Amino acid sequence: MMDLTEMGQRAKKAATILASSSTQVKNSALILMADALMENSVRVMEANQKDVEESQARGMSEILLDRLVLNEKRVADMAEGIKSLIGLPDPVGEIIWGSRLPNGLILTKVRVPLGVVGIIYEARPNVTVDASVLCLKSGNAVILRGSSNTLSSNVALVGVLRDCLKEAGLPEDSIQLVSSPEREYAVQLMRLREYVDVLIPRGGKDLIENVVANSTVPVIETGIGNCHIYVDENADVEMALQILLNAKTQRPSVCNAAESLLVHGSIADVFLPRAIQALTEKKVTVYGCSRTLSYGQEVLPASEDDYYREYLDLKIAVKVLDSLQEAIDHINKYGSHHSDAIVTNDYCSAQKFTQEVDSAAVYVNASTRFTDGFQYGLGAEIGISTQRLHARGPMGLKELTTSKFVVYGQGQVRK
Repeated sequence: MMDLTEMGQRAKKAATILASSSTQVKNSALILMADALMENSVRVMEANQKDVEESQARGMSEILLDRLVLNEKRVADMAEGIKSLIGLPDPVGEIIWGSRLPNGLILTKVRVPLGVVGIIYEARPNVTVDASVLCLKSGNAVILRGSSNTLSSNVALVGVLRDCLKEAGLPEDSIQLVSSPEREYAVQLMRLREYVDVLIPRGGKDLIENVVANSTVPVIETGIGNCHIYVDENADVEMALQILLNAKTQRPSVCNAAESLLVHGSIADVFLPRAIQALTEKKVTVYGCSRTLSYGQEVLPASEDDYYREYLDLKIAVKVLDSLQEAIDHINKYGSHHSDAIVTNDYCSAQKFTQEVDSAAVYVNASTRFTDGFQYGLGAEIGISTQRLHARGPMGLKELTTSKFVVYGQGQVRK
């Protein structure tokens, strides 16, 4: 039986050492990790194949299997992600601002690590590496709790990373894995408030809601992705088709893929027949409102729930609307505050959309698939936060820090 209290105690000790470790030492560990991943790629892929076969036997869909599979390219991509992190500035110790008070005290606000970060996540073995290296560079210890679908992959990956920590002279317990899939350990991690400073859930709606509802540890909510493409009345049709197909079909199993299409009524006759045909050719099932149904026999009736749904599949919900304001209201009601896009040639419409859509990332004439730490130049991300505190959008290095005040004096006392 694992003792999560002991894991928390070890993580706390490791976090204290990491907080004062130099950038050079942390980067040395990251270099070792990138090289070790490539050197142990066969071992990692063999472990992953076991997870894939077991998941297939349990009936996991092909779309979800795509998130689970590790191949040579994906292992190489993880290694490259680590290398890109090495070149990014270390946020720890950054002076956010400073001033001299009238009494002579020098006041500085300094960036510091969060401490011990807990991650509860589903079938994405790349999260194991991304979370580990981001926490390391930002001076945090991490306790990982993945799903049963990725257990063998996670054990192999964490083993490789911990060996590198030891070689670099850093505590192995900077990265720990809850190696049992039993639910009780997830619950214990949610209650480990004495040792875990923040908990980050990554996965579907049920997982996130469960963690938010049951955790006594502060939670940073990485929300689901019910992302929208809104085609405005002044849209370029060819551009809109290109953006729609990319956002929906390039990789439908990820949180920044489009799940809903909204179309202004005045452009529907021109755009929707082509869009429905193009989506159908890509094997996308289209669910539409009563007005959408008239544009294609392939369209199935959409229910109210379809407009709330994160499909993570080759499915999309479509609605025809009569104004930009209707589209904004629809997104703010049904969306998940993740990523939403407008396609338009009208500057005023674009400005209104970006100001009034309440999402972590809002796009004008671009695919929602860009909501990603690498694409934003932040390196790997630990998740996409859809809440307002303490971070929003892709969470990179700076989002894994907090701050403290450091005050320098010359004997001042308060009178």
